[in-house]
Amino acid sequence: MLSKKTKYGIKALTYLAKRKENCPVQISEIAGHENISVKFLERILLELRKAGVLDSKKGKGGGYFLARLPKDIPMTDIIRTLEGPIAMVPCVSLNFYKKCDDCKSEEVCAVNKLMIQVRDSSLQVFKNTSLQDLINY
Repeated sequence: MLSKKTKYGIKALTYLAKRKENCPVQISEIAGHENISVKFLERILLELRKAGVLDSKKGKGGGYFLARLPKDIPMTDIIRTLEGPIAMVPCVSLNFYKKCDDCKSEEVCAVNKLMIQVRDSSLQVFKNTSLQDLINY
């Protein structure tokens, strides 16, 4: 299940992407428009800034803005930044692989084979969907 953190991050990013100009927007404006706690949104936007999805400007007229064009921000960047691994189990993760403690052999594990299919299907959707696609819906 998608966490509230990721859901709110996507909502905030789509709000920024829909703006005609890519100028700084204060957290309070985004939070008010999307009905998100300012404190919670602040932490989310900071993570997205550290990941290079957003940039920020301090001082008067400051706020957050997209660091790249919406078409250049794939959902994989957002999901991995806010949610972590796309895979549902660590033994099939491409970026966060870890052997499962309870598994004798990944080669014969039915869960592993199923989760590879789930990962690959999800990854295709996230890779092929950009922030631009979301604002075009």
